[in-house]
Amino acid sequence: MENSDSIKLFESKKVRTHWDEVQEKWFFSVIDVIEILTESPRARKYWNALKTKLQTEGSELSQKLGQPKMKSSDGKFYMTDIADTQQLLRIIQSIPSPKAEPFKQWLAKVGYERMKEIADPEQSIERARENFPKQMKQRV
Repeated sequence: MENSDSIKLFESKKVRTHWDEVQEKWFFSVIDVIEILTESPRARKYWNALKTKLQTEGSELSQKLGQPKMKSSDGKFYMTDIADTQQLLRIIQSIPSPKAEPFKQWLAKVGYERMKEIADPEQSIERARENFPKQMKQRV
């Protein structure tokens, strides 16, 4: 399975992503999404509590999530819970946040952009040119 890990930007905040060539799906770092939606400095703790809540409600969602190693802000690779769009939408439903609807729209846009890139690979090069200055600005 070939993988394609990258960073997507939502309102200038980074979301680690993984494109699975075999399944032809985007996967998103759950912690990154929770951090954006809750603005919590302890997104991992929030996610652990939410997983427990979902399990007590009978959801098997957390058992279906992948856990590849993804690069963290400290430059090291750690096992990270990832969710596809459908799983992520279920998680978003459980988080009271005014950013939930804009984030759902962003998810749809990311999926649409990927479909266009598959049809026309030149578009991914253009998107990289647009996003590179934004990412460089974030590092400073």
